[in-house]
Amino acid sequence: MATRMLDAVLSITVLAAILLIIGAFFLWRRTGNVKNALLMVLLAAVALMNVAIWTLPDAGGEAPLDRLEQGAR
Repeated sequence: MATRMLDAVLSITVLAAILLIIGAFFLWRRTGNVKNALLMVLLAAVALMNVAIWTLPDAGGEAPLDRLEQGAR
């Protein structure tokens, strides 16, 4: 149950990052406000890095998300 919830949270985080990047582009094009657009892109990058931390495998070939799933069984 917890892993399904985490999968949903990670999916929503990726969608939010994509929307942040699109929103930053439109903000920059409409208003020319570079500072806020760059902050939105930075927030999207931080969110995507968090998703990568949870999903990419380490040197042993196991991702933290996999370890969480094994502990739940």
